[in-house]
Amino acid sequence: MENRLPATLTEAIRYFADEQVCIDTVAALRWPEGSPVCPNCSFTEHYYLKTQKRWKCKKCYKQFSVKVGTVFEDSAIPLDKWLIALWMLVNCKNGTSSYEVSRSIGVTQKSAWFVLQRLRLVLRNGSTEKMGGNGPIEVDETHIGPNTRKMHRDRRLKLSKEGYQKVAVMGMLDRESRQIRAKVVPNVKRETLQNEILNEIERGSEVYTDRYTAYDNLAEQEYVHETVNHLEEYVRGQVHTQGIENFWSLLKRTLRGTYVAVEPFHMDRYVDEQVFRYNNRATRENPLNDTDRFLVAVSQAKNKRLTYKELTGKNA
Repeated sequence: MENRLPATLTEAIRYFADEQVCIDTVAALRWPEGSPVCPNCSFTEHYYLKTQKRWKCKKCYKQFSVKVGTVFEDSAIPLDKWLIALWMLVNCKNGTSSYEVSRSIGVTQKSAWFVLQRLRLVLRNGSTEKMGGNGPIEVDETHIGPNTRKMHRDRRLKLSKEGYQKVAVMGMLDRESRQIRAKVVPNVKRETLQNEILNEIERGSEVYTDRYTAYDNLAEQEYVHETVNHLEEYVRGQVHTQGIENFWSLLKRTLRGTYVAVEPFHMDRYVDEQVFRYNNRATRENPLNDTDRFLVAVSQAKNKRLTYKELTGKNA
């Protein structure tokens, strides 16, 4: 399989046109040890039913496909369309809309939207290892939402009466590894932001922020805290937050240019999408290509599930 992996979208479309190739690719990344594992009893010996393209466990005798136990489970959309949609999502720098995916893989816009939302769950980083220790961490927060100053007066008044607030997002950039973590937060109060720092960054690390008062007293939490006053300067030697602000620029450009309107309760998945592309971008130290990003994403598809009711809140 390694010698035939596609390098471009055109090659990927041809490569994944064969259903068995799709199954083999997902199986190899899902079970890197080589033998499929029964999702019912975790037994590793099985029969392969070639005509049905699934396995039958030798212990519990239940059948299972490569989709079971992954984000692709219970989907009538074939794997070739799933994989092409994933290729587009991880390799388009500014994202790809559900309308574009709908036209490209031949499904309805509603189905394409659901596919993309499930794939964004795949891109979420579930690392519990703390950042810091080797280099400074840039920490910043931003608000995402429509610019009320450019709205019609009637709509602005309506949003004001409804108590509309922009979505708060907090991010942390490790300068040493050039890796970023970002998430939607309920507010930008001191308790909220400092709890996130305590959960994500090792004590004793260098932390660079702006002069926002919510970051006060970080030194008392055993951090080496340096600030830059944006009213007077943006950079003071090595102390700045330009790296994380560059990420905010990429995120907002994607949301405004490609997705246009994102509901606040879906924002976390769009942030996860941009974080994945940023952390798996090609750099001098780590020259990843489109194929590498795609394989990383497919390997994260297992043990993740998102139903339409969960996505739309209809199961609440």
